[in-house]
Amino acid sequence: MRFKWLYFLISAMVIIPGIFSLFKWGLKPSIDFTGGTLLELELEKEITSDRLSAISETIKDSGFNVSSIQLSGTNKVLIKTQPIERGEATSLISAIGQKLNEKPTELRFDTVGPILGKELIKKTVIGILLASSFILLYVSRQFSDPMFGISAILAMFHDSLVLLGIFSLLGHFKGVEIDTLYVTAVLTILSFSVHDTVVVYDRIRESQKKFPGVPFVDLVNKAVTETLSRSINNSMTIIFMLIALYLLGGATTKWFIFALLVGTISGTYSSTFTAAPLLVVWCNLRELRRQRRLILPFFKKTF
Repeated sequence: MRFKWLYFLISAMVIIPGIFSLFKWGLKPSIDFTGGTLLELELEKEITSDRLSAISETIKDSGFNVSSIQLSGTNKVLIKTQPIERGEATSLISAIGQKLNEKPTELRFDTVGPILGKELIKKTVIGILLASSFILLYVSRQFSDPMFGISAILAMFHDSLVLLGIFSLLGHFKGVEIDTLYVTAVLTILSFSVHDTVVVYDRIRESQKKFPGVPFVDLVNKAVTETLSRSINNSMTIIFMLIALYLLGGATTKWFIFALLVGTISGTYSSTFTAAPLLVVWCNLRELRRQRRLILPFFKKTF
């Protein structure tokens, strides 16, 4: 734990740009949160930039407000507009077909109302708060010390800020949107982060029982050394699988897998280089406070 402030600096270098982006630009929500219609079409020919512009012009000429148009494959396109009815979507597909002189195939048609979108945001926030509260209570009780629970939650929030910040930057510069799959990824990563942290904490607790006279920082170093290779090996198996899914998977799950990948890397780092150093800092502050309580009465009696 000699380099704990270096570990905190590395975390800050990743988190601070993300926090700035969150306050400056925020996240770019998909229609799952804002409400709207998602229409995915497959065309007979490859979609070039000219053909994509023609699709955009056709949609605007039809009187629809377009949120975004993006490719989901060489001949597939995702169209996001304000909420439209089934009949309006059929007319739009027909107009696009006439413009391009071919027959588009509808692959997906989803409509979410704005009221449902607001309700989903509310449930997402409540879910994250409930999960954090239960984890805090559980870890604190299992280790019989709130120091462990609070440090685990802080490490978990570290991973959340990394994930939120990266997607805020991606949303501003690359137009990446967050949806319900992203929320699923966030909740999954929170549990993964705490799981690795608990493994380190459990080894610290075992060492405290075996070596009661050893300084706490030495016990933390011992626990980190014993669990580091296990954490890396476990995480690498997940990372390899996620990289394969990211490269070979479809466009609809691409950013969901990317979120899991970022969260897995961040969670592996934070369990060793954030959660454990936080324990050391907390313990040092507790010891400093105890020493002050012992010294102050002595000075009062003396002077």
